[in-house]
Amino acid sequence: MSLALAGPVPLTASLPRPQKKTKKALEARQVIMAAAARMMRERGYADTSLRDLAAEVGMKAGSLYYHFASKDELAIEVMRLGVQLVCDAVDEALAKRPDASPRERIVIALKVHLETLLSASDFASAHIRCYPFVPEAVQQELLATRRNYDKVWSAIIRDYLGPEADGLRVRYLRHALIGALNWSLEWFDPARDTVPGYVAALERLLPPETRA
Repeated sequence: MSLALAGPVPLTASLPRPQKKTKKALEARQVIMAAAARMMRERGYADTSLRDLAAEVGMKAGSLYYHFASKDELAIEVMRLGVQLVCDAVDEALAKRPDASPRERIVIALKVHLETLLSASDFASAHIRCYPFVPEAVQQELLATRRNYDKVWSAIIRDYLGPEADGLRVRYLRHALIGALNWSLEWFDPARDTVPGYVAALERLLPPETRA
């Protein structure tokens, strides 16, 4: 199922939406985004329709355009928040441990990223599951946020490997670790698997520390 309303609205469209959002409008926007994140996580991008979303939140389909100009704009906001929630959680955890060793910082990032994905973040899950399938224009809008999070990981990996570490090696390890964390959404079973157990398994895959 795709967008179930008349014709797609471009990202740059200017619709009659409030210039200054009231508290009620902001609350409605949050409800819409939470429901959209849940639907995108469960159904994927293509099968999340604005008509179904409107029914889910008890709105008329056309009323969604008061808050978001298009399905793509809504997806951008949901998926951007998904990355930001994980990034903020990792940043906060690292800031609390300024004395942590380079290896400990990687373990902290692994643990917090995984916990954020598996706890209550429909937004992060929606981003991971939908990003390959959204239009290219949506992907482009999300690049800056994704790159900011990549920089967090690149910094702690480079600190672990040492200042002479090849940039390609840092990139490969970053992709391997983040990919392994994100893939847990497909197989992690709380009845059988544990966050500490998986983090420990990933830690054992780290190359030897070369930092002086």
